[in-house]
Amino acid sequence: MYSLLLAIIYLSFISLGLPDSLLGSAWPVMQGQMGVPISYAGIVSMIIAGGTIISSLLSDRLTKRFGAGLVTSVSVFMTAAALFGFSVSGSFAALCVWAVPYGLGAGAVDAALNNYVALHYASRHMNWLHCFWGVGAAISPFVMGYCLMSGLGWNGGYRTISIMQIVLTLILFTSLPLWKSARTIAPDERGDIPGLSLSQIMRIKGVKFVLAAFFGYCGMETTAGLWASSFLVLHRGVDPEIAAGYASFFYIGITAGRFFSGFISDKIGDKNMIRIGIGVIFTGLLAVWLPITADWLCLNGLIVIGLGCAPVYPAIIHATPSNFGRENSQAIIGVQMASAYTGTTLMPPLFGLIANSVGIGLYPAYLLALALLMLYMTERLNSF
Repeated sequence: MYSLLLAIIYLSFISLGLPDSLLGSAWPVMQGQMGVPISYAGIVSMIIAGGTIISSLLSDRLTKRFGAGLVTSVSVFMTAAALFGFSVSGSFAALCVWAVPYGLGAGAVDAALNNYVALHYASRHMNWLHCFWGVGAAISPFVMGYCLMSGLGWNGGYRTISIMQIVLTLILFTSLPLWKSARTIAPDERGDIPGLSLSQIMRIKGVKFVLAAFFGYCGMETTAGLWASSFLVLHRGVDPEIAAGYASFFYIGITAGRFFSGFISDKIGDKNMIRIGIGVIFTGLLAVWLPITADWLCLNGLIVIGLGCAPVYPAIIHATPSNFGRENSQAIIGVQMASAYTGTTLMPPLFGLIANSVGIGLYPAYLLALALLMLYMTERLNSF
């Protein structure tokens, strides 16, 4: 029963990644057919992010009332319905409408699953589960590319991923008894205990530090991935084809790093995994920043940054129950998710403004500032 539920949770993490890279891979075709500027993808993305932040903040009350299994099942259904809505949308306004349940479903399932795994499974599973998120994020562009090449269009790509999500929803609803029978419900996990308010959460010692650390990490990861290719082409003079390949290797580094981190995380511990990850990030940033003519050091530095990013997110999440107590973990993980998505939403566009006004050469300095923020905040948290 333990193994069966774990397999279902792994499938759920794949489903978390499936929608995340669809918009980027389909938008060049979508925006042309809808007759809107290419920049409008940012509007859709921000609506999704807004819904995700809201549902993350509500996840504590929802999960305590309905349980992680039901919240996960309903949330995946919402994303499946939203993806199907995208597939039948003929206007930009319709996309914006369907982006609301898209984001609401994503935030709730993310927070609920992360807390459930942090409470009931070892650190290695947290790393491997987030590795499976990367698998899902890598699959969907291939699905979209196949649909575009085979004449099914971007609508067919969204419809295919929606069908995959619907199948997973059926599996999740069927598995609901496993979520309760696979564990013993502790007094602090009962649904009759009310969720914490945001003001109550913020008064818990150390919460502000972990939120700032999450903000810095997710802002750094997203900025690094989004602007890597532009930095390589515009500042280093790398061929666009090579730059695009190495920008994708950054994400491969994260996925591979999480796979290998799973083998050592239980022995090393969450706090040391965070320290090691940040140390590797600094090494990669140094390689990217050094003014050496040869491009190989800079290019491979991006992979090293990805490897360093790999253990940080899972380790911070997995350490939440031990840092703040099992009774508070769902509430705090929900707020952590909200902080993470805020960093993801705000920090890449901010660097875009800096790049336009000052220069894209500040890319490694900007990433370094966020990495230093992350290091300082995690060490302050560890000092308690």
